[in-house]
Amino acid sequence: MSLQTTPSQTVGPYYRIGLEALYRTQVAPDSALGERVEIAGIVFDGNGLPVSDAMIELWQADAQGIYAHPDDPRHHDHDPAFEGWGRVPTDGDGRFCFSTVKPGRVAGPGGGLQAPHLVALVFMRGLLKAAPTRIYFSDDADLSNDPILSLVPNERRGTLVAQRTTPGCYTWDVRMQGGRETVFFEY
Repeated sequence: MSLQTTPSQTVGPYYRIGLEALYRTQVAPDSALGERVEIAGIVFDGNGLPVSDAMIELWQADAQGIYAHPDDPRHHDHDPAFEGWGRVPTDGDGRFCFSTVKPGRVAGPGGGLQAPHLVALVFMRGLLKAAPTRIYFSDDADLSNDPILSLVPNERRGTLVAQRTTPGCYTWDVRMQGGRETVFFEY
């Protein structure tokens, strides 16, 4: 008996079929407390081309920095209108857009506080598992004190920071590979 190589198993493009009903581009409903923000961008592949069938899953704390999860010690005080997650697809041009509220600061390593951020998981064809990253806000005064962001080399931190374009609007692109590759974390 001879063993032959089998095709590798990747996330896409068929994951879209099972997840499309769960897309949520409004991460925080209008009734959620906090400063409303919109983040838009493009997902680029390793060749710099837009990815038309990617999805970004988002997780975040509410405006008070409380997660809607029982493991958060302050869970009972979280905004009941806010669930803290969303799934956002890219369109035919690789673009995505979602709205939410700016999250509050959450506890970090060593008991300090992290700068407001969203956790983003990028799903797309060719990946064996999601690529985890973060989205910070360019106009946040706490960026320089964030314990996780400080682990990233200074010249690469900008890949994690959404740039404010107008009040309440930010742009943040995802580059899967290349010279300006987005910083991804291991989990």
